[in-house]
Amino acid sequence: MQKRIFLSPPWTGAAEREAVDAAFRSGYIAPCGPQVEAFDAALGELSGQHAAAVASGTAALDLLMAEFGVGPDTTVISSTLTFLATVGPAVHRGAKVVFVDSDASTGTISIPLLEKALKAVARPHARPLVIAADIYGQCCDYDAVESLCAEYGATLVVDAAESVGATYKGRAAGLAGAAAVYSFNGNKIVTTSGGGAVLSRDAEIVARARWRAQQARESVPWYEHREVGYNYRMSNLLGALGCAQLERLPEIVKRKRRIFDFYQALFCGDKRPGHQVSPYPCGDFTESTRWLSVFLFPSPAERDAVAERLAAADIETRPVWKPMHLQPVFRRCRRFGGNVAEDFFRRGLCLPSGAGMGPAQLRRISSAVRGEA
Repeated sequence: MQKRIFLSPPWTGAAEREAVDAAFRSGYIAPCGPQVEAFDAALGELSGQHAAAVASGTAALDLLMAEFGVGPDTTVISSTLTFLATVGPAVHRGAKVVFVDSDASTGTISIPLLEKALKAVARPHARPLVIAADIYGQCCDYDAVESLCAEYGATLVVDAAESVGATYKGRAAGLAGAAAVYSFNGNKIVTTSGGGAVLSRDAEIVARARWRAQQARESVPWYEHREVGYNYRMSNLLGALGCAQLERLPEIVKRKRRIFDFYQALFCGDKRPGHQVSPYPCGDFTESTRWLSVFLFPSPAERDAVAERLAAADIETRPVWKPMHLQPVFRRCRRFGGNVAEDFFRRGLCLPSGAGMGPAQLRRISSAVRGEA
C-alpha cells in the first residue's frame, strides 16, 4: 500500500536522532540547557541578529507584542495574506488590526497600500505597529517597508516564520525592523517539531524576550518576579533537534528548489491562451527557499480539478492562505485593497514540497496530475 504524500513533512534522519540522544545523555531534559544555547548561537549566525529560541513562532510574536506595549490603544497593520498567528497575539491584547493587500507582482505586502494604511492610522500620540509577513519561503520588500515605517513613526516587526533560510538583497530573512520571528513548526523548512525564535539587532530586546519567556524570574536564589512573564521556553531536546536541522538547511533548500523546478516543468509548459499555470509571484529582491511550491491556475475550477486528482491518489495539497480580511473573525476590520489576495486564494494551490521526496514520489505526483494514477 502506498504511503500518503504529505504537503510539507519534516526531513529528518540519523543526525537528528543522534542530536536528541546526546541531549538525553547530557541529563538536560527540562526546558533550557546547553543545546538551546547552541541553537540560539546558530540562529544568530544564520540571521545576523541576536536570537532567543522559544516554544513557537506564535509565542515569539506574543513576546514582541509585550515588548512593544501592544494593547487596546495600538493599531496593528498586517499583511492580509498570512496565517492567523501573525495577528493573533495582537488581537489577544485588544489591539485594532488593519489588513493590507498583496502586490500582484511580488506576492507580498503591497507597498502603495501599506502607505495608504499608515497615512490613515498614524497619529502623533499613537505609534502604529506593522507586522510584515514573508510568505511561502520568500521575503517581502524590507527596504520599502522599513522606509515607510520610519516616515510614519511605526514600529516594524517581520514575521519571517515562512522564510527561514531565504535572503533579501543578500541578507538573511528577518533582518529588518525592530525585531523579527522565525517558526520551527513541524511543517516548516527546518523543524524542532514545535518552536520559534525572537530575533533582533537590539540585544536588549532579545534578552528581555528570553527573560519573559522564563516567567520573568529575577536573578536571585529564590523565585522573585517584578513582572508577570510566560512559560514560553524551548525544551533542550528540541534545541538539539534544531541544531541538527540547521546544519542540513543548505541541502534542504537545494531540494526544495529542485522540487519547485519539477512542478514548473510539469505545469508551465502549456502556452495556450487561458491555459497558463504560473508560479506564485516572487519579487526580484528576494531569493526564495521555495518552502512550499505554490502555483496559480487559470481558474478556481482548474485548480480544484488538480487538487481532486491528487487527493484521489492520497496526495495532500492546500489552497493558498485564506486572506485575513475574509476570515469571519475579522469581518469588521478595516482593510486596504484585497482583490489580489482574494485572487491568489481562489486560484492558488500549495503542492507537496517535502525535502525528503524522491523520484518515485515525484513520478506518482506527475501521474496523478495527468490523470494516469
